[in-house]
Order: sequence, then C-alpha cells, then structure tokens
Amino acid sequence: MTDDSEQQIDAAAPAKSGPADRETAGPFDEAEANAVRPYIDLGGIKILPREGLNLRLEVEEQTKRIVAVGLDYADSTLQVQPFAAPRSSGLWAETRDQIRQQVKQQGGRVEEREGPLGPELLAEVPVVAGADGAAKRLARFVGVDGPRWFLRGVIGGAATSDVGAAAAVEDLFRSIVVVRGGSPMPPRDLIPLRMPTAPGTA
Repeated sequence: MTDDSEQQIDAAAPAKSGPADRETAGPFDEAEANAVRPYIDLGGIKILPREGLNLRLEVEEQTKRIVAVGLDYADSTLQVQPFAAPRSSGLWAETRDQIRQQVKQQGGRVEEREGPLGPELLAEVPVVAGADGAAKRLARFVGVDGPRWFLRGVIGGAATSDVGAAAAVEDLFRSIVVVRGGSPMPPRDLIPLRMPTAPGTA
C-alpha cells in the first residue's frame, strides 16, 4: 500500500533532478552553505577557492553582461550557469532535450547516461576550426535542480574521460553555492552574475 502511494508521488512530480544527498554534499543553496567558508562571491553563484583553480568570466559582447563562469581545474574546464527555476518542478529534463537537439543539429553525437550527479549527456561535437575537418570535442553536460534554481555545467578536457579528473571536477561542481535571491524571476532566466567583489586572499 505504502509503495503504491510513494510511486504515485514520484510519478506526479516531473521532479527535480540531482544527487540524493544534494542538500548536504552540494551543489548548495545559499541557505545550506557553510557561512564561514571563504567563498568568491560572483552574485548568482559562490565558488570555493582551491589550489590549481583558475576562474574566468564569460561576457556577452553586446550587453557586456556576464553570462557564464568558466573554471579551469584538473586539466579540465567547467562552465557553469545558474538559472531561476519553478519551486516545485525541475528544468534539467527539458534542458537535456534541447541540448540533445542542438548537438545533433551541429552534426555531433550524444548519449544520455547516469552519472554521479544524476542523468547527464556525453556529447561528441565536431570542432569547426583546426586543420583536419574530422576533429571532435567531447563534452559532458550536467545539471542539478535545486530549490527555485537550476545549475547547469559543461565539462570539457580530461574530466570527459579520466576518472580522477572527473571526480575532481564533480567535487568542484558540488562545492558551488547558488544564490537565487528573493526577487521574482521567470523560470529559465539566468540568475545575474557579477565580478567578484573581493577575491579571497590566499
């Protein structure tokens, strides 16, 4: 009897996607984060500094607004974007479908698999530049639905194939804190990012 009711609850919510231990192991909501830790404050997200981590802000040409945060770590790249999301349902399932279509339109291949962060996409995307036209780039698309936010990540470099690098980058992704803020925002809007106010002094 109880099994039935639990299954009904699961089926009713096109629910949020993410690790079962997200609240304790991350990615964190601002309310769940350890306030004592020396985070780099980028507005919509906070990053925990660590040795060997380089941070880049990706800026849109026309608007000059920051649209993504790029992290170089463990011979890999991790691009992250925080989005506003509905309180009750998640965005990752729908976003995966969109990414799958985009990759196929570019002539790439994509497969869905279950990763440490939940469902993820492994994509092989043709690289336009480069001498040989057959060059392919591997990318892992990961996403986690939190309370009223969705954090998307694109992983490149060693962490697409090397287990040790993958674990390091997944740990980095899980250490991120998303700051949704109290202001109303339409779902799928990028939570505003900004230059770090004061980089943590090492």
